[in-house]
Amino acid sequence: MVCFLVAGCHNPAPPNEPKIVNTPEKMDQQTSESIKDALEFAVEHNGKIDDSIRLQFINVVNLFYNNNRFENIWSHKEKWEPLADSLYQFIENANFSGLFPNDYHFKNLKSLKNILDTDSLKRMDANLWKKADLMLTDAFMHLVKDLKDGRLSSDSITINKAKVADGFYSDQLLQLVTTKKLTSLLDAVQPKFPAYWELKNGIVNFLDSMDKRTYTYVGYPFKSGDEKDSLAFIKTIQKRLNESKCIALADELPDTNQLKTAVKKYQKQKGLKQDGVISSSLIKILNLSDAERFKKIAINLDRYKLLPDTMPEKYIWVNLPGYYLQVWDHDTMVMDSKIICGKPATRTPLLNSYITDMVVYPTWTVPNSIIAKQYLPKLKIDPNYLTKIGLHLVDDKGETVDPTNISWAKYKKGIPFKVMQGSGDDNALGIFKFNFNNRYAVYLHDTNQRYLFKNAVRALSHGCVRVQEWEKLAFFIARNDSMNLKSGETLRYTADSIKVWLEIKELKRIGVKNKVSLFIRYFSCEVKNGKIKFYDDIYGEDKALREKYFTDK
Repeated sequence: MVCFLVAGCHNPAPPNEPKIVNTPEKMDQQTSESIKDALEFAVEHNGKIDDSIRLQFINVVNLFYNNNRFENIWSHKEKWEPLADSLYQFIENANFSGLFPNDYHFKNLKSLKNILDTDSLKRMDANLWKKADLMLTDAFMHLVKDLKDGRLSSDSITINKAKVADGFYSDQLLQLVTTKKLTSLLDAVQPKFPAYWELKNGIVNFLDSMDKRTYTYVGYPFKSGDEKDSLAFIKTIQKRLNESKCIALADELPDTNQLKTAVKKYQKQKGLKQDGVISSSLIKILNLSDAERFKKIAINLDRYKLLPDTMPEKYIWVNLPGYYLQVWDHDTMVMDSKIICGKPATRTPLLNSYITDMVVYPTWTVPNSIIAKQYLPKLKIDPNYLTKIGLHLVDDKGETVDPTNISWAKYKKGIPFKVMQGSGDDNALGIFKFNFNNRYAVYLHDTNQRYLFKNAVRALSHGCVRVQEWEKLAFFIARNDSMNLKSGETLRYTADSIKVWLEIKELKRIGVKNKVSLFIRYFSCEVKNGKIKFYDDIYGEDKALREKYFTDK
């Protein structure tokens, strides 16, 4: 008996027995007392207020009610406040903000609202009004957080984003209760970027024409050599192909021929080459449903929330999946250029930096990763390989080294020399280079393979960003330096001097006085010509975030 009582003390039941109040005038007092009791329990039990409801923001919610004498705010005297209806409708339509209603207690709120609106006896239960109040408050706090900061974790390129104190959320709710303006308050916490609002506003038309059928998501690749994982994959792809009416579901898994026939049938539906081969490109198409596109929209809206609250007046914006570079000056795009970025195996890093200097007719120092993977194996076969492709070896004193005098067989992971290419029209960097501080040894530059800009898919480099309109970018930076020259300062170059150096093909390093900020980012959808345009997930960034944050959506 003693043990039973001790266990009971450690695991008390949540205070949810019906608390019937016979007169509406006394409901608020009883609801307030129930809120206090429920919060005392929830603080000790990870936010739980009953077996099906857990407050996600228990500490913030508890802080608010403690400061508000535990008074209920969303209903009074057995009637909903207009603000409660507004918040409920916002949650119901959360998809229009790239959010998911059930993240904000929608399922439970819908059920509870229906009970309180239709059952006169249940309407007299203070514990039900307590649940409604706590869920709406928790939902509001959660909405403010997701609309302001998003659902993605901060990373190494998230800058100028101070952590929001718990008091911020309480202040927002107090402001809401005072002003009664839900929409304007929630709008105010969201990013100010026009592109963010264009994408968000584009959701309305997207949802109007959306195929709302849910298809099974196929994870790929499966673990090589893991029979259990490969069988799970076959079961999953069978289910997905069945949803497209390409194979029947059966107790036994399909054999190789049955699966190949089903894949061919699906490929025929989609106008693809009918080879029956399961590949990453096929899985990508299988997963390309409107429901998955919506998750892509949600992910990209959250990416804007990781940007600084205020962008610099002038900055260079590189979007890798879109294969473009833009220059922005006081909220106006003044330049747009195609780019070539890193291959998936040698991806261009996401980063924040600024242009420090520019080089006319640059030399190229080959990255160590290229030397180890591409050049060293060939040097072991042919010591003259570098000479044949227009490169030369340089030692730590800056002197040229004869490659035929090197014993290449002893090197495995690298070499104690620099591999360089002299400046000229055939240089891999082209005839112009933009340097910026970064730990990846990448930069923006021209290219000697300008014909590649015609390609639709341009993830082709070893990590650097090749810029088609490099000349326009150089002249923008030069004009910016000239226009911002302070009294008494001198500038050692102009746009005209750059033109001269280009004409005479002179190697020249140009220090940039007014450093223009650079943001290299990964946005895989945006609004173009009034419609949401989706880009290929070239580095699998969307896939990784989808599987980390949105598997249950």
